[in-house]
Amino acid sequence: MATIYEVSELAGVSLATVSRVMNKNTRVSEKTTKKVLDAMQQLGYKPNSIAQSLASNRTNSVGILVSELHGPFFAQMMAGIESALRAAGKHVIITTGHSEDDKEKNGIEFLISRKCDALILHVESVSDDYLVELSKGKTPIYLINRYVHSLESNCISLDNELGGYLASKSIVEQGHTNIAYIAGPQVKADARNRLKGHKKALRENNIPFNEALFYEGDFNEIGGSKGLEKLLNTRIPFSALVCANDEMASGAMKYAREHGFNLPEDLSVIGFDNVIFANYLYPTLTTIDNPVEEMGEMAAKMVLQDVYQHKNLHINRVFEPTLIKRDSTQPLPK
Repeated sequence: MATIYEVSELAGVSLATVSRVMNKNTRVSEKTTKKVLDAMQQLGYKPNSIAQSLASNRTNSVGILVSELHGPFFAQMMAGIESALRAAGKHVIITTGHSEDDKEKNGIEFLISRKCDALILHVESVSDDYLVELSKGKTPIYLINRYVHSLESNCISLDNELGGYLASKSIVEQGHTNIAYIAGPQVKADARNRLKGHKKALRENNIPFNEALFYEGDFNEIGGSKGLEKLLNTRIPFSALVCANDEMASGAMKYAREHGFNLPEDLSVIGFDNVIFANYLYPTLTTIDNPVEEMGEMAAKMVLQDVYQHKNLHINRVFEPTLIKRDSTQPLPK
């Protein structure tokens, strides 16, 4: 069985050049590329990941850490990352952090131990200081859905405050003034910023924020159902419900229908994220589009550009949310 060393000798080039050809590096001239490919064909050489790793000091694998493996949000994120990397001949190694400091750190250490060429991290509990220190190591890191000022060039984030603002502004524009809110866990920056945007929309329209109509959920369906139950038990009337993500919105909608509500006639509901099931709920869910799959793809492009020297890639580090109008909200009857 032919080896990469024999290819190098027959083509009359270095191992590094053979590696660059196998990795489709554009810095190799067409003439040299042809010599290497001809030598590979003559020897019947088939490149494999181990040989490529030995020759290039790369494993052609990228580590991904996400909070959870379940749920459409993380599925879309990972799909965007994996598809872009696979198209470039790279592979992914995935682990979870479960939004806990020690588990996130353990996951990161595991990925580094696997000698990944770079890490794409969706982390919520480790500190900015930890991430800054981590970035000084040999393995490049890229943050998705997280902004750290000193790591700005390696961050991809969504303007969550704007998204929260757009959601509640759309409800206010439909004439609603008695508005309940189910938030995400306030230990998470995206949940805090979405709430901040909600309060901004209320403040601009001289609508007081009612603490009694606020519930801190968990970004899961059960958080939405429990949240609506608690809000209804206050006996304070409200005509609209703003949820900090679509999963909680779906849980709230299910609870509302089970307790005799007609939606949106009795209660307008809006979510956040525009996950795949939002268009299949009944009624279809008005929401804020969070282009997480595109953000995942962009994180992969940053790795391809910085680590694997791919050229002419368009990089966008900050994404803006947009309102997706469907059937779960309607103007308040006059």
